[in-house]
Amino acid sequence: MSERPERWSAARTYPDMWADPGEDPRNNDGPAPEGEAGTLWDVLADYRLTLRMKCAGLSPEQLARRSVPPSTMSLLGLVRHLAEVERDWRNWITDGDPLPRLYGGRDADFDGAVADPAVVDAAHRDLEREQAATDAELARHPDLGERLGEGGIAVRELLVHRIEEYARHCGHADLLRECVDGRVGQ
Repeated sequence: MSERPERWSAARTYPDMWADPGEDPRNNDGPAPEGEAGTLWDVLADYRLTLRMKCAGLSPEQLARRSVPPSTMSLLGLVRHLAEVERDWRNWITDGDPLPRLYGGRDADFDGAVADPAVVDAAHRDLEREQAATDAELARHPDLGERLGEGGIAVRELLVHRIEEYARHCGHADLLRECVDGRVGQ
């Protein structure tokens, strides 16, 4: 990238934030979720929303841009990667033959993240579908200590691992987005 975009934020009250607290859909002035499971699901939902927010308002070219060379990451690649990961997590907790990969072999989720509106739309649909399917499978197991699948992973462990995966990639998305159009904020 030869030209750096100017840093900016949509927030007026706290310019280092993505949005002002009253306009941030992740803010909830209501009571905290009840119990451990409610807390885990709530945190996961916030990270998922953060990823969507980081991708919002960008063109297919901007979403596919590998803005932090030499990394092959792009915002679109992250969306595709997380769809792939959601599918794979179901393989960890279900019996039977594993589901096939969505995008092919190693790094295909990033390599196939091209600036095509159809690819962008498909990636967002894939992510929503795979999230819903994994959520539905886990909803069948409300006991956080229950061990699932061949490896015997606890439901709690999988939920924490999902949060960790989204949190790490939302950090990547912060940097990628800032390099694409200069927008900053958590």
